[in-house]
Amino acid sequence: MAEAMEGKTVVATGATSGIGAIAVERLAAMGARIVFIARSAGRAETTLKRLRQVAPGREHRAHFADLSALGEVKRVGAEIAASEARIDALVNNAGATYLHRRVTVDGLEMTFALNHMSYFVLTAALRERLAASSPSRIVNTASDAHEGARLDFDDLQSVKNYGMLRAYSRSKLCNILFTRELARRLVGTGVTANCLHPGFVATRIADEAGGLVGQFAWLAKLFARRPEKGADTIVYLVSSPEVAGESGGYFFDRKQIEPSAAARGEASAVKLWERSEALAGSARPA
Repeated sequence: MAEAMEGKTVVATGATSGIGAIAVERLAAMGARIVFIARSAGRAETTLKRLRQVAPGREHRAHFADLSALGEVKRVGAEIAASEARIDALVNNAGATYLHRRVTVDGLEMTFALNHMSYFVLTAALRERLAASSPSRIVNTASDAHEGARLDFDDLQSVKNYGMLRAYSRSKLCNILFTRELARRLVGTGVTANCLHPGFVATRIADEAGGLVGQFAWLAKLFARRPEKGADTIVYLVSSPEVAGESGGYFFDRKQIEPSAAARGEASAVKLWERSEALAGSARPA
């Protein structure tokens, strides 16, 4: 198992802190070369230093982009696709939540843009390279926060009814619907797509929420599971031969479980894909 990723390249978002940082370090220790996207140069350098300590001589690489801006996601995706001869796995893990509604440069609600659209656009940019490198895998970080959520296709940007938890829950529902529809569209390509619930983990995800939520996020983290536990299923889905043929699944603690009824809605998955495709198509590379 220690050399299960030898010679493979993993592209990841959300890799500079929390479960993402631990996941890429573990994958590097198993032999992988890590290519990750960061927004902060300081955190990127810290991550590169750790990767070089864990797995020296593998030319781990950082790219920079604001993943809430679709043009930047397209630009960095094109850069990675052009610079990497092969991509064996893509881990979409970036995410955040915000107390007050924020709007991106594309006019999208920030939670929806970062937690869902960045997954959609980056995957599209790297899909050809992943298929050319098959067998390859896509792993999306979702959450059981999706339970109870419903998508309002007349208000995907939460203009009428914004709430921090509601927006986050809907974005995690989007992750699962996207994964299921992606898996359907990838049949026969040699590329699999799965998603996971990492558990309630002590990470930076609420640090940008602001207000009392941001100030007291540390209190909730006292009751959270450790990031190492949350990262484990990411590593498992990227590397384990046990799930080599699995696609479209939703996992928790290495076991495939059933998401909510709303997350299994085929019509909603197709509709979300079509809406996301239209939004992505309107954004030009930065």
